[in-house]
Amino acid sequence: MQRWRGLEDIPQDWGRSVVTIGSYDGVHRGHQLIIGRAVERARELGVPSVVVTFDPHPSEVVRPGSHPPLLAPHHRRAELMAELGVDAVLVLPFTAAFSQLSPADFIVKVLVDKLHARAVIEGPNFRFGHRAAGNVAFLREMGATYDYEVEVVDLYVRGEAGGGEPFSSTLTRRLVAEGDVEGAAEILGRPHRVEGVVVRGAQRGRELGYPTANVETLPHTAIPADGVYAGWLTAAGERMPAAISVGTNPQFDGTERTVEAYAIDRVGLDLYGLHVAVDFLAYVRGQEKFASIEALLEAIGADVKRCRDLTAGR
Repeated sequence: MQRWRGLEDIPQDWGRSVVTIGSYDGVHRGHQLIIGRAVERARELGVPSVVVTFDPHPSEVVRPGSHPPLLAPHHRRAELMAELGVDAVLVLPFTAAFSQLSPADFIVKVLVDKLHARAVIEGPNFRFGHRAAGNVAFLREMGATYDYEVEVVDLYVRGEAGGGEPFSSTLTRRLVAEGDVEGAAEILGRPHRVEGVVVRGAQRGRELGYPTANVETLPHTAIPADGVYAGWLTAAGERMPAAISVGTNPQFDGTERTVEAYAIDRVGLDLYGLHVAVDFLAYVRGQEKFASIEALLEAIGADVKRCRDLTAGR
């Protein structure tokens, strides 16, 4: 899969293509439906498929300080898109000047002049251009002039537990923030992932017999609510069952919120400096301050057993 950053990276001899545009944070099941249809339509037409996305998130430029928590960094989104069969991903730097482009100018500069769109596939609520003035109807209207077709794909609707809401990044972020990682996984189609580099912490886990990887998460990462979770720690290509702690470590009066993962039944791991991934499978319990270290150790032992059971065979 080709990866481009900015319009200038697109090959000059690029021909017709099928395009879909969006932030696509998380590449959840609704996104997968749209992107999958773009890939399918591209194959029908015998042309490549392209996903256009933005960095930073448009809201950070339009309303500074409003950057939403991210469900997946751009490199992870590209990996997920490649798995769906996408031929190229174009990341457009979203600047103040870019935000001023009218819907018509966006269509001409991006879809027509550079990507030579043969078809554009979007969800029903797609908006684009200055002040999000462009919509699917305008996109289709301009398609008649610039020789591209527009296809709208309906999004999945989550079941009764989600109040009948369409699958969305906003809903997924809310579920993650609430600690409902199983609900988030229902929308994503996989466990929610947090990534970062393993750094040295207070090393209390090592002293207690449960050494943890202290993950320095990427900026704006969507981190689950404080608590203990079952999941997996992936490092250097190896996926290991893990007991994961999110919070400030109230037992030792901590103040800094951290994500720490204990690789269950693994001895002698040296992960410092490695970029790792932590996948959240299930919520186990909330953060607590215990009456003694002995009580803490008993709880940790129970947590590890629970996490071992939850991840077994998964």
